[in-house]
Amino acid sequence: MATEPFAYCLNTSTIKGQALSLTAEIELAAKVGYQGIEPWIEEIDCFTEAGGSLRDLARTIADQGLTVPSAIGFFEWIVNDDAVRAKGLEEARRNMDLVAQLGGKLIAAPAFGAQEDHHEKIDLLQAAERYRALFELGREYGVVPMVELWGFSKNLNRLGEVICVAVESDQRQASLLLDVYHLHKGGSGFSSLQWVPGESIGLFHFNDYPAEPPPATVTDAHRVYPGDGVAPLTTILRDLHAIGYRGMLSLELFNESYWQGEPLDIARTGLDKMRRAVEQSKL
Repeated sequence: MATEPFAYCLNTSTIKGQALSLTAEIELAAKVGYQGIEPWIEEIDCFTEAGGSLRDLARTIADQGLTVPSAIGFFEWIVNDDAVRAKGLEEARRNMDLVAQLGGKLIAAPAFGAQEDHHEKIDLLQAAERYRALFELGREYGVVPMVELWGFSKNLNRLGEVICVAVESDQRQASLLLDVYHLHKGGSGFSSLQWVPGESIGLFHFNDYPAEPPPATVTDAHRVYPGDGVAPLTTILRDLHAIGYRGMLSLELFNESYWQGEPLDIARTGLDKMRRAVEQSKL
């Protein structure tokens, strides 16, 4: 609805278990009433490998009244190994090209390849230099990489870290990808959102988490529908609105119990619960 403070997006991980085609996911998202769809690069690859045309897919997305606010890909842009990082940038180039062909303007850029505990801690100023290189690559395609906070990662698991990388990259349009679950998992808390300019957040992943297990052992699979957990969603939404964020809330869940249900019901329930959370915040 035009009067709503945020628009709504379906991250396709939410219905990943049903193994729908990307075209079917697009049609489903539009039927339920989302304004955006956030696909994974692996899905786009499957579509093209089966002979699908990206031009036709972009037309389908537009005809369904949807946009592609972002896509989820994995490329090793931040790692210390120069050769590996060079290959990562080539993969980033390929991913950005796919996103651009679908009309997308943003892509997730987590600390892929440097997330496990056995990896070394990367200096944040070095990370900022590497993000600058990734950002400059994105200029060629009109796609902005979003520094993504991963709460479980050895690197970039705190809000202060992703802010530092964005700020020190010295790029006016540097962007962040934030997430309710990851803020909780990484221990940043939520009051820190007040320090982030709303226009610096490219996309916000929306979800909830249960009281147990604690952050140390909670996983992606524990994510639940907004309002079914204990996250302070009203405070989060009010803070997002107060800092000027007017982008989409993208429903990103990995709950295998949901994957057993009908994808249409899951997508509809998720949208209803997101809207209810926003209504309860009285924005």
